[in-house]
Amino acid sequence: MNTMTHKGYTARIEFDERDGIFVGRVLGLRTIISFHGETVSQLRSEFARAIEEFLGDCKEQGIRPEKPASGKLMLRVPPEVHGAAIVAAQAAGKSLNQWATEVIEEATHD
Repeated sequence: MNTMTHKGYTARIEFDERDGIFVGRVLGLRTIISFHGETVSQLRSEFARAIEEFLGDCKEQGIRPEKPASGKLMLRVPPEVHGAAIVAAQAAGKSLNQWATEVIEEATHD
């Protein structure tokens, strides 16, 4: 997956072969923010503009801008997976939270 980031927001980038343009969509928000450009440079500029407009609209409306993630993650896993994770964390000398953070971070970085 091709992505780009601006001010903590990440967008998925695709090429629309039919129209010959790059299309981006910001990920992780309920609000739909999309943009496009004919070149990578134009796409970056349009992405920044879209985020700035989003932040400006939020400020104008007096609302806190939605962020892609709050930092709180609740998971439901089978008890045996939960138990195995606790054992792995303890064996590594870490809390379950520290251990899970490292595992998720490693899994999500290319």
